Formats: sequence, structure tokens, C-alpha cells
Amino acid sequence: MTTTNGSNEAIPTLQLLDPRGSRVTTRGTKGYRDRAAALTTEDLRGMYRDMVLTRRFDDEATSLQRQGELALFAPARGQEAAQVGSAYALRTQDYVFPSYREHGVLHVRGLDPVDRLRFFRGSDHGGWNPTEHNTAVYTIVIGAHALHAVGYAMGVQRDATPQDKHDGTAVITYFGDGATSQGDVNEAMVYAAVNEAPVVFFLQNNQWAISEPTTRQTKTPLYRRGEAFGMPSLRVDGNDVLAVYAATQEALERARNGEGPSFIEAFTYRMGAHTTSDDPTRYRTSDQEEEWRRRDPIDRLAALLRAEGGLDDDFEAEIKAAGDELGAKLRTGVRALDGGPAVSSTFDDVYATPHGVVAAERAWYEAYDAGDPPAPQYAIAESAQGGAR
Repeated sequence: MTTTNGSNEAIPTLQLLDPRGSRVTTRGTKGYRDRAAALTTEDLRGMYRDMVLTRRFDDEATSLQRQGELALFAPARGQEAAQVGSAYALRTQDYVFPSYREHGVLHVRGLDPVDRLRFFRGSDHGGWNPTEHNTAVYTIVIGAHALHAVGYAMGVQRDATPQDKHDGTAVITYFGDGATSQGDVNEAMVYAAVNEAPVVFFLQNNQWAISEPTTRQTKTPLYRRGEAFGMPSLRVDGNDVLAVYAATQEALERARNGEGPSFIEAFTYRMGAHTTSDDPTRYRTSDQEEEWRRRDPIDRLAALLRAEGGLDDDFEAEIKAAGDELGAKLRTGVRALDGGPAVSSTFDDVYATPHGVVAAERAWYEAYDAGDPPAPQYAIAESAQGGAR
């Protein structure tokens, strides 16, 4: 398969499942086809179920925001294959650094759906304990978490625990096309490449950085950014769950085997708004949106399953019931989230061990919050460091 950018340049794109739901046997893709062929019918059914439930989560969260129950929400409709396919390639010991739209990845990692919305409700700074699922909390600062991911990967590389040596631990970080213009992402790729860190950079190119199309962000295909930093790079059809799975599995294996970082560009489309504060009708055409609806990743996998006898009315009814249960849980759970986090919780978990400056700043803020006139903050910070230098 080839796709084009704004200059109509042909871009090689890995595709194993076409929009009609037929398997693709393009020359040169056998290694990836073999990886996809190893997925059983039950694996594919699981992927389909998780993609459908991810979309139900998306729709319910959007509705909750419209009803005033969430302050904001970032929909991921249309990106289910990119997220679920890549998440299926992960192992339990791998560590995930998401941005703020990876709802399908978090679903596959087993995070509670209500916890995923605590942040958007304003009732928590994050929403979950990252160590429970080896998954960091949402990151709103565009691209900042790419550096966090590389730092963690370099830590894995240097710690070399017995588990790492035996099973291999890889790190993956997700970001959008707009983030590739941020310095943090480029700095992260420098560190990853020169240190051969076990990390995968997973770009979900949904073609719109808020209202700015990719054609106004770059002159070259985005997967070539990875090549420029000296790492294996590949563009995949982001609406093809099989291609995404195979490409991510390969990249993660390279990371686990000590072969350094990789870069994957999943070329997909954001069917909805950037966030619930956005109006995509101001910068996109209905014809373009309809064209991409015909490439729907869920419909594509459903067609494959029907053709191969893996999808019937009973299974679809089971998924619908699971979706209804998920919707009810979200509506009840989110409305039960009262208040916001304690002010002092801002200072929790900044460092792994106690830190004098952080402790002093916590004390200052708690005094301020209680209405006691505190000493100037800089004076407390200097005192904690043993005086000004």
C-alpha cells in the first residue's frame, strides 16, 4: 500500500488488512504477515471486542462532558486500531507513557474506566497509580512524556534486573503528529538513539494537530523523523489492526533484545473533534470525513471476522451487553466523584525519596491554603538548601 502527503509523494505504508476486510499479501511483507497469522481467532475476537468497547467509552465520556459532568474530554474515535493493535503487542512488564488520547491502550492495560476519567473530571491530578499497570498517567503538556519514556527506558537499561535480563522490558510512548514539532520529542529521540534505549516512539498521525493539517506541519513524511535520528522507522496503516500489531511487536522485540529504539507512524484519522471544546467543521469538509468513515477500523476487522467465521450474532450481542454495562458504570461512577484532590497532593511522588525543597514548598503552600501569612517562598526554599548560594 502507498499513501500520499500534501505533495502527492508516494509513501510506502504497511497494510495487512484492506478497508474491505480482506487480508493483503503484498510482496515484502511476509515477516509481518507471519506475525499477524499467529493471532488466533480468539485473539482477533478480543481485539474486536476491545475496539468496540473503546469506542463506547469514547462516546459515553463525550456525552458526560456535554452534560457538564466532565470539564473536558479528548475523543479518540477512529484511532481504535492504532491503540488496541499496539497494546496487544505489549507484555505485562513493558511500560507505557501515554499522552491524553490513548483510551484504547489504557483499556487493554486493564485500567478502571472511571479512573481514566478522574483527570477530566478534575477530581484527581492523574487518576491511577502508574506502578499497578506499568502505565503512566495522562500527559497534557504536548510531547513532554517522550522524555519521561526515554528516561525510564535508560533506567531499565542500566538497572538490568533479573527480570529484564530474562524477559526483556520495553517502553513505548504515544504522541500525535503535532507533537513531532515539539523540542521535547526531538530531544527524546536524540537521547534514545545515542543511548540505544529500549523504547518505541509510536506516532498516531491523525492528520490534525487541533485545526492544523499535517501538510502545514511538515514537508516530509513523519516516519522519516525517526530515520533522521538513526532508528528503524516505518509507516503503517493506522486503521489496520493487524499491521499495527505486527509492526509494534517487531519494534518491541528489537527494544527487548538490546537493539535500541524504533519509530512507528500509524497513519489514521481523528473522526471527531480534537477535544470537546473544538469544532472540526470549521476546518474539515464533510466529504473528507465521509471518506474516512468508509475506512473505519472497527468495520474492517468485523468484515474479516465474518469472512473467517469469527463473528456471529451471539458474540455481537455479548459485546453490546458489555458496552451497556460499561456505559452504566461510567455514568454512575463519574457522577459519584466528588470534589478535587487535596492541594498538598501536588507535592506527592515528585521524588522517590524525601526532598528538602519539596517539603519546604509543601509546608509553605499548606500554610497559605490555611490562611496563615507564610514567609516568602524563596526564603523557605533557600533555608531548605542551607542558605542562599
